Amino acid sequence: MGYSLDFGWLRDAAGAIAHGAAMTLLLIACTTVLGILISILGAAARRGRYSLLRKAVAIYVEVIRNTPFLVQLFFIFFGLPTIGIRLDPIVAAILAMTLNMAAYTTEIVGAGLDAVPRGQSEAALALGLRPRQVFVKIILPQALKVIFPALTSQVVIMMLESAVVSQIAVRELAHEADLLQARTFRSFETYLVVTMIYLGLSMAIRRSLVAGGRRVLGAGVS
Repeated sequence: MGYSLDFGWLRDAAGAIAHGAAMTLLLIACTTVLGILISILGAAARRGRYSLLRKAVAIYVEVIRNTPFLVQLFFIFFGLPTIGIRLDPIVAAILAMTLNMAAYTTEIVGAGLDAVPRGQSEAALALGLRPRQVFVKIILPQALKVIFPALTSQVVIMMLESAVVSQIAVRELAHEADLLQARTFRSFETYLVVTMIYLGLSMAIRRSLVAGGRRVLGAGVS
């Protein structure tokens, strides 16, 4: 028996799909801002003078990068309540995504910092700038320009990984797709539509980040 495609359910499901896409964008927006801030601090700490802080950041990066994201998510949402820490599913999702993304972007930012010639900071210090000013105004902008393509790709990867948070009942795009296919019994059409939406979101996020990077960091960002 042949299979007949039916997208008639899509009209009634448009609101749920739009809500899921909006939740996915909210999750990745919060994660990107928090994750990049943490990664900048982490990369700077790994190159700082305090050995204890360097080791702590190194352990954090290795633990997160060598354990599954799903396990990290379950630890935060299901594990922490056993010690009295209960988080809303959305908060737990953002926390887990942020910690996961920051571990990877810490290494990316660190590579960018290492790529800036040491003479840049030495010259700035010789001109009387304080170390913090050198880092923020001289080193960091150049590092971000170098790593921007890798950073953009990591944001897109994390957006795609956000589908995992459907496992703790966060109603993002994948969760809405699961509910829809269970109600309509149209799994092929449902996941085809959602796949196209994820592809569109990936392209839109990449283009938006590149456009924003060019405005903030100048030409040469791609």
